[in-house]
Amino acid sequence: MSNIENFCQMAKEMGATHAKVISSQSVVTAGWVRLKCQYGCGGYGRRLTCPPYSPTPEETRKVLDSYEQAILLRGNSNAEAGDAAVNLEREIFLRGYYKAFAFGSGPCRHCQQCDTSQTCKHPYKARPAMEASGIDVFQTARSNGFPIEVVTSHEQQGDYYGLVLIE
Repeated sequence: MSNIENFCQMAKEMGATHAKVISSQSVVTAGWVRLKCQYGCGGYGRRLTCPPYSPTPEETRKVLDSYEQAILLRGNSNAEAGDAAVNLEREIFLRGYYKAFAFGSGPCRHCQQCDTSQTCKHPYKARPAMEASGIDVFQTARSNGFPIEVVTSHEQQGDYYGLVLIE
């Protein structure tokens, strides 16, 4: 098992329910994804990790194209998936993969209210969400063999994903 595959086990120890090494080229970006943030999420413009502050789909695609591999991980909540991705990024970095970078899931939760007029107070923990950066989480998850469905009721369990780029 390669070092990178070992990181999948580490992701599970950090709270992810599943983790898999994928090609960074299998991560789908699209311009329409940010529209879902702008017209459908109350966090738009209120967090430094959300649009319009987060990377555009075009910027994200350029970043993805500078990597060959990533780890896609699944959690039971936005917090679980996002925290596992950020913690995994740090561990991967400390093992010599200096380009490691994580994308979380959903809006940042580290401050009660984000002051977008200043720099982030939690730069070691805060990462843009996949969807805030124009990543089509549904297509990316499905293309890599993960389940994901539209949540149609409050009783239904959602599907939450994080991504760690690794090189």
